[in-house]
Amino acid sequence: MTEWSVGEPRKLTFDDPVTALHVRIVNGTVNVVGTEEDTARLEVSEMEGPPLRVALEGGTLTVAYDDLPWKGFLKWLDRKGWHRSAVVSLAVPSGTRVELGAVGAGAVVSGIEGRTEVKGVTGDTTLVGVTGPVRTSTVSGSVEAQAVTGDLRFNSVSGDLTVVEGSGPLVKADTVSGSLVVDLDPAGPTDVALTSVSGEIAVRIPHPADTEVEASTASGAVSNAFEGLRVSGQWGAHRIAGRLGAGTGTLKATTVSGSIALLRRPPGEDDEPATPTADDPADAPADAPADKKVL
Repeated sequence: MTEWSVGEPRKLTFDDPVTALHVRIVNGTVNVVGTEEDTARLEVSEMEGPPLRVALEGGTLTVAYDDLPWKGFLKWLDRKGWHRSAVVSLAVPSGTRVELGAVGAGAVVSGIEGRTEVKGVTGDTTLVGVTGPVRTSTVSGSVEAQAVTGDLRFNSVSGDLTVVEGSGPLVKADTVSGSLVVDLDPAGPTDVALTSVSGEIAVRIPHPADTEVEASTASGAVSNAFEGLRVSGQWGAHRIAGRLGAGTGTLKATTVSGSIALLRRPPGEDDEPATPTADDPADAPADAPADKKVL
């Protein structure tokens, strides 16, 4: 094992191969980018509080605080330990497997082809151009996924999920009160499964579409921009169901008290993707009442 203690701004280059990356920080920012190089580089540009331990052993590069374990990470509430901060940037081979934990810190992961797992307590996470499978867990931090082409799994208490150009085989999200906003890319069939208790759900589907739809809410409002889907329920529970195109993909959305909006992504927007918004009249169905809330 090769080990360093980093208590001030510093740059390190690792000559030995890196196949896995483990990062655990509190406050500040961590940026991870995949490159075509075989070696890895680390830059700590800002540092406050106890030092970070940096270790390379058996192809696994670890950048972490010793008192912040990966197991039980989301329950780490040692307030005394929060008086620390670091701004960390890492360049690693694109095939690296990434495990990243952030307490109160923002995280950006881009260009990674290996498996990526991100755990966050309050910090926000951005995923850009990640092609490997992704699993994210957060308490209240939000996650934005742009052009993610691998399986995407998301779990939160109150954190929001925003997917832009979602073209992976699977998008699966569970939240208690966070909002789930998914913009699907027409590149291919995608299986989407979204579940919330009180959070709002909005899905922007390519047109022409090719998916089997089943969406329901126990007490929330619904909005549907597709004539080929059936909307049932007058008061209380509402359900949207049907097949669009050949029904190659699947879309299942369930919420207890949140609203559900199925929006149409017009042809020609493929080069300029946009996320659905709460007040975009272009996405509202033509016969929607003026006072009806549309995600």
